[in-house]
Amino acid sequence: MSDNLNKSQKFVQLLHCMQAPGGISAEEAIEKFDLDERTLRRYLVDLRGIAVPVIDEGRASERRLSLDPNFGRKGVQLNLAELLSLHFGRKLFDFLSGTSFAVDMDDALERISSWCGGPENLLGSKIEHLDRKFIAVPEHAKDHTGDNDIIDDILTSLIYQNQVEALYARVGGPARNKVLHPYTLAHWRQGLYLFALDVESGRVKTYAVDRFRAFKRSRKDKFTYPDDYDPQELVKDCFGIIGGEVKDILLRFDRTVAPYVRERVWHESQKVSPLMGGEIEVSFRVGISPELESWLLGFHRHVRVVEPASLRDQIRLLHKLAAEA
Repeated sequence: MSDNLNKSQKFVQLLHCMQAPGGISAEEAIEKFDLDERTLRRYLVDLRGIAVPVIDEGRASERRLSLDPNFGRKGVQLNLAELLSLHFGRKLFDFLSGTSFAVDMDDALERISSWCGGPENLLGSKIEHLDRKFIAVPEHAKDHTGDNDIIDDILTSLIYQNQVEALYARVGGPARNKVLHPYTLAHWRQGLYLFALDVESGRVKTYAVDRFRAFKRSRKDKFTYPDDYDPQELVKDCFGIIGGEVKDILLRFDRTVAPYVRERVWHESQKVSPLMGGEIEVSFRVGISPELESWLLGFHRHVRVVEPASLRDQIRLLHKLAAEA
């Protein structure tokens, strides 16, 4: 690790280790960052010189380096509702359990909680059964437990706007080499997706993070973030995250499923019109994609595609093939 770090990076990493609960032993710091006693002492003097409250305790193998627990924690004030909202929001990302992303979120939440005294101090008593009072019901999630290194590289390349060389495999297809400019990391239905410029084609495309087989950023190759790029425009006409040919869609739902359909906003272009007998008509302007087709198939006989005829024929064909299977 230390071979890849310059002096400034070692300095920052040492500060980070000292700020962790329990700090870091002097022996570990010397070994971890390839320092000698003199260099370590100079780093500590430099930290004190910028008013960082260094705690240097013990001798020899018992010597530990840490920071005053109150360092950097001034001015953080959350009320109980805000703190519980953070706790509940973290639960929504349980699909990332087992990744460094989730560990970082847990650490951040723990620090924020400790800075403001925690829920117990805000209530004046201990909150019991907190993890049972706020849960996220598991959905069909992508498995990102093996994507730690790739996720870390994606985050770093996004922050520093580094060009990357990637090996990407589409479903049912061979892995192909890509040169990408990562623009946006997106979350969709318990999975992570990357919006990135494919340098060869000159188009921004959507990549499922779990389908990257290799992902290497080039620290020396930095791209310029486009002024006219807007990730919301990429998904504006999508019924999900995958685009398609944009068309005006008109659907008719019978009274059995109409209440369920009405209670959700399926797309921002959605318009709902009531009909006689409890039926409803719903219109969208969206891209026709496998995601839209799967959604329609899920309503079985309770939905009829009024327009366009091409979509109606496709849904009829898919039902026929399913019945034959």
